[in-house]
Amino acid sequence: MAVVLVVLIVFVIIVLVRSVRIIPQARAGVVERLGKYQRTLNPGLTILIPFVDRLLPLLDLREQVVSFPPQPVITEDNLVVSIDTVVYFQVTDPRAATYEIANYIQAVEQLTTTTLRNVVGGLNLEEALTSRDQINGQLRGVLDEATGRWGIRVSRVELKAIDPPHSIQDSMEKQMRAERDRRAAILTAEGTKQSAILTAEGQRQASILAAEGDAKAAILRADGEAQAIQKVFDAIHRGNPDQKLLAYQYLQTLPKLAEGSSNKLWIIPSEVGEALKGIGNALGGTNPDPAAAGGLFDEVGAKSTEP
Repeated sequence: MAVVLVVLIVFVIIVLVRSVRIIPQARAGVVERLGKYQRTLNPGLTILIPFVDRLLPLLDLREQVVSFPPQPVITEDNLVVSIDTVVYFQVTDPRAATYEIANYIQAVEQLTTTTLRNVVGGLNLEEALTSRDQINGQLRGVLDEATGRWGIRVSRVELKAIDPPHSIQDSMEKQMRAERDRRAAILTAEGTKQSAILTAEGQRQASILAAEGDAKAAILRADGEAQAIQKVFDAIHRGNPDQKLLAYQYLQTLPKLAEGSSNKLWIIPSEVGEALKGIGNALGGTNPDPAAAGGLFDEVGAKSTEP
């Protein structure tokens, strides 16, 4: 009896273990009853019929990321490039992912490789290097359409790297270096040109301002001299000078004619004789001989011309 009781207890435990299943979150389970699809289990607690129902391995419903090894692809201009791809996909129908395809990850990898060769094969190397977004979009469209019946949704396809042959890489580096040198030369020449233009503009503005300053200074000096002459003229007329004062002013002006080391000839105004005549009348009451005065001026002029 004891042995039978122990066997019965063990049997009950096995039945309970096989009957009760807990499905974690973001997982799904497919149940087969007597080898035929029965239902899909959602997260939570569920009861199975022992020895009748069979729970297949759980499927991950989260978005999965699969990185495939580099694939050699021939471009339109017959160059072999190595391309790394990354595929983001998610299982949306556990039943289709279980029964419509044997290994959906391997199927996605092979489909990605085939589609990638078809898309890149219609592009040359330059287009393949500069059209990543276009290639990604075409790959995603083809993969999403083909994997839809497998219960899989491809959300994104990314190209990790596009590696051309080493000889092509060397040529591209030389081309880029030459392009950078050309741009540097253009920028340097443009800077020199702008500097010369600004310098010339500054010099022109300075010349204009200097000329305007000289013109204004000359105008101010002329205005000052005119005002001084006008004031002297007005003062003389207000004083009502006589002939004696004018003759005296003539004599005071004569020494200024000899100022300066470059003066070799004196120009004596004709009115000086009349001025001397007035002085003689004022001092001695006799009229000096104009001829004598002229002789005196000739002698002084002759002395002034000596070196």
